[in-house]
Amino acid sequence: MQIDKTTLADLSIFHQDESQSVFHCLNNTTTILGKNYLLYILSKPLNNIDDIKDTQHTIQQLQQLQPKWKHNITNGTLMVLEKFYETAVNDYPEHPNKLNTFFYQIFSKADFSLTKYSVTHAISFLQGMQTIQQLLTNLQGKRLQNWYSNIQELLAKPLVTEMLQIQHIATIEHSNILKYAHFLKRNYKHQLQSLENIFVQIDAYMSLAIACTKHQFIFPEITESNFPFIHAEGLYHPLLDAPVSCCFHLDKQQNFLFLTGANMAGKSTFIKAVGISVYLAQLGMGVPAKKMHMSLFDGLLSNIQIADNIIKGESYFFNEVQRIKSTIEKIANQKNWLILIDELFKGTNVQDAMKCSTIVIEGLRKMNNALFILSTHLYEIATTLQQHNNIQFKYFETEIKDEQLIFSYQLKDGISNDRLGYLILKKEGVVKMLEQLK
Repeated sequence: MQIDKTTLADLSIFHQDESQSVFHCLNNTTTILGKNYLLYILSKPLNNIDDIKDTQHTIQQLQQLQPKWKHNITNGTLMVLEKFYETAVNDYPEHPNKLNTFFYQIFSKADFSLTKYSVTHAISFLQGMQTIQQLLTNLQGKRLQNWYSNIQELLAKPLVTEMLQIQHIATIEHSNILKYAHFLKRNYKHQLQSLENIFVQIDAYMSLAIACTKHQFIFPEITESNFPFIHAEGLYHPLLDAPVSCCFHLDKQQNFLFLTGANMAGKSTFIKAVGISVYLAQLGMGVPAKKMHMSLFDGLLSNIQIADNIIKGESYFFNEVQRIKSTIEKIANQKNWLILIDELFKGTNVQDAMKCSTIVIEGLRKMNNALFILSTHLYEIATTLQQHNNIQFKYFETEIKDEQLIFSYQLKDGISNDRLGYLILKKEGVVKMLEQLK
């Protein structure tokens, strides 16, 4: 699925402040390398149903393993093994015995100390991978079976089998320490790194499984279709502490959602929730909803947070126009797209914005290979758009009681004409402050 950096930023998939990102919501990794691999997974949405289903199956199977998921592999262990292969030490005796081991300890004291520490961590890692292999036994799925068979093959070396049978690592004879170190350094480096890569992948996918269980995400049904569609029930934004869920549908018959409502009523949150859910679905992840059925999408683009560029002399409005132009060029390929637009043409006066918005909507709505969600304060333009059957009109209601704003965050059919800017200004005390200025 095509997606650009602007859309990833708009949806907060990644964020400079990591705690405000979707990535942070999904990150339950136990190692730095696992975290890095999770970043990789989240930056690569999938392009076919089979890969998506295999990922869904992998995560679901790992969810079932969670209650008994236990191993002794830590981030520190991976760091020790990395340092072991990076650090030069004096050559180990090819056939260690008590005598040459004694001399190695005397004349290469620091090297032996590092070696002993590294070997004990390597044995602990190998035994941890054996535990993981046993947990993966009889699990179905291409990725899970590959992990199982690869671990089994990599642990089948005779000397590895010997290390797996050690019960008290701290009491290993020093000559055996050098024997294992010689083997690990000279004959098993690539195999150990392959095992590390497998563990890192498992760490990342288990992180997604934990997130799905923790947040009660459901796995959507994704279907191949010539025309895009989304049917969602109970969809919500995963980063909110107390989200309000919404139900909606978009399909070939009604592929354009015209969204209105006051500031803070929930328009932007809803748009981002839809984008996040579709993006997660195409990663093979669970989504924040009660039920979701959607087509496979070829691309996802947003127009939410546009900025001017002083250095290039580009205005906010100019960049809005360029973003719309780029969007039209991309979706002209007749692939399935989801387009999210929040407050189109904020960078010009109201009359100009109404004219430009109407022209853009009239054009975009004709593209039946794409779904559109567009929010606006310009409810006046809805009158001319209501003649088109493929445009549905939704709004977030706001109630005013005793000059207090009450937001229900409920998505309803219709068009909002709320104008609450002055009331917010007054409620926050700005009007009074201005009146008191001398």
